[in-house]
Amino acid sequence: MPLSIFGFQALWSPYLIGVIVFLTVVYFLVTVTWRKDFKVSEPLKKSEAIYFILGMISLYIIKGSPIDLLGHIMFTMHMVQMALLLLLVPILIIKGIPWWVWKVVVELPVIKTIFKVFTQPLVAIFMFIALFSFYHIPSVFDTIKLDETLHGMYTFILFSSAVLMYWPLINTVEGQHQLKPLYKLAYIIGNAVLITPACALIIFAPSPMYGTYTDGEMWLKAMELCVPTSTLSGLSLSGPELFSSMSSLSDQQVGGVMMKIIQEIIFGVILARVFRKWWNSERKNPEEVTAKALKEFQEQVIYK
Repeated sequence: MPLSIFGFQALWSPYLIGVIVFLTVVYFLVTVTWRKDFKVSEPLKKSEAIYFILGMISLYIIKGSPIDLLGHIMFTMHMVQMALLLLLVPILIIKGIPWWVWKVVVELPVIKTIFKVFTQPLVAIFMFIALFSFYHIPSVFDTIKLDETLHGMYTFILFSSAVLMYWPLINTVEGQHQLKPLYKLAYIIGNAVLITPACALIIFAPSPMYGTYTDGEMWLKAMELCVPTSTLSGLSLSGPELFSSMSSLSDQQVGGVMMKIIQEIIFGVILARVFRKWWNSERKNPEEVTAKALKEFQEQVIYK
């Protein structure tokens, strides 16, 4: 059955287009037109603008294109959607916003406290993994998917935790948590390992776990998150099997595998970039690196 039966609004989310355009306009006003109003600022770099625009395009593709609708029909697409939203978009947003704008944001009273506590590496990584794993507990997942407010709130919290998780890894704001190269490598590997159990439970489950993808009534209720109720009421639908030839169990298993594959690709790219940057830095200044390491060692010996 074609997806076009759900209508233009469900397929292309015109309201989200408006939000994306608004955010992009505000971004360029702040970083270009209003830049001189900041105490400290720098001209917007071409790379920053590209990262931000890619982030906005990715956000629309993930949450506004037919991929979002497919994410409510097939668990596989839901996991692809989650992987890109949580593991790719935060990188683009963090790198797209100039450090001097971030500095103003993270020094706001409430935000400052949140970033001070929740961007500590161990706290950030465990909070993200815990929220992601909790979300995919069947009873929790179905409850959130059936309530528009809960779904919106939890998606925002989960996305925010992803930003906090990446923060010590890629931020360049002075005074913020920043990991050394070797710690970055361990951080990335640790994240990949810790997310594996949640994916494994989904992949190796002996039967379908999520009612919103197997029970016709629950599925229709969950579809209201992206399809207007007036449109759904005019359709005669029994369940997601009308749109996919995969069984519910296969769909669930492929979804878990896709989440893990996308995560490994993204983390692999980050790992390679961090390692290359660290390796090149050590090759350029071997004497300086050796002297710095020796000084740190001596300071530790004296301290003990």
